[in-house]
Amino acid sequence: MARRDVFANITAPKDGVTERKASAGYAAKGASRSMISSLNELAEKAALAEGLSGEHVVELDTAALDTSFVSDRMGEDDAAYAELVEAIRARGQDSPILVRPHPSVDGRYQIVFGHRRARAARELGLKVRAVIKDISDADHVVAQGQENSARQNLSFIERSLFAQRLADLGYGKPTIQAALAVDAPMLTRMLSVSSRVPEDVARRIGPARSIGRDRWIDFAQKIEKPSVKALVLASLAADGFDALESDARFERLVAEINKAERPQKQPRNTGEWRAGDASVRAEFKGAGKSYSIALKSDQAAKFGRFITDNLERLHQEFLSANKTEER
Repeated sequence: MARRDVFANITAPKDGVTERKASAGYAAKGASRSMISSLNELAEKAALAEGLSGEHVVELDTAALDTSFVSDRMGEDDAAYAELVEAIRARGQDSPILVRPHPSVDGRYQIVFGHRRARAARELGLKVRAVIKDISDADHVVAQGQENSARQNLSFIERSLFAQRLADLGYGKPTIQAALAVDAPMLTRMLSVSSRVPEDVARRIGPARSIGRDRWIDFAQKIEKPSVKALVLASLAADGFDALESDARFERLVAEINKAERPQKQPRNTGEWRAGDASVRAEFKGAGKSYSIALKSDQAAKFGRFITDNLERLHQEFLSANKTEER
């Protein structure tokens, strides 16, 4: 099936920037082909969702671009980004990015979505193909969030921190839900994590892409305890922590928390006693409030009964000995 070109039939350029018609796509070989196709299809879906069909596609100097006023990523997937750079180097930029005129600086533009494509174009010394759309701050964050939700490559903690930033900027829950394409209960869970896990801790852990909602919720509940938070901060400062992959950093912290929460075993007193004539051997062990003796002898039962019958006398001797020690 032929790929639908969202940006076909481009009209005349605006503001003196060079304009190109969007290509119908480019062929790619090997492993990068499926990746490029996926990026193109998802970018087109985002473009359609934002009503960009028929908008002007222009070429902008990357020096005139500024990033979004709210970040939604904690890190870059180096391997996927390197493939994107090589694809654009070899075939050009297939899907335009979305920008808006900068709200406070004349002659500049603010990226709504497409930061990775803009970065790749900058590194390659190319102009970036873009759609310019004059949209409000609220529409900006909705478009940015929905485009990333369409790609489905942001982790739970990245999406949670993005939601928290929007909340801190004063956006209401309906806008945040629209930006992340989530319902009210899911947004509540996201904000419950982002509000309890300190952002500096989350950033040190990183995107942790294989760590899902339930484990982050459990982590957030535990780190509320001052003792656990202190343990986590100490673990962050430990040698070798930053050298771990992001998922492994999360697992390290969880392991440290679980270790600290595990009940500590009481030290056990163990030993052995043998009668002078070796006719009776006793093994004993004690821990906390329990103490046990095991007798091994042909006369074990008889000797055990003797001990039992004399427990009252032995206890009185024990009390008397303790009183003498206390004086």
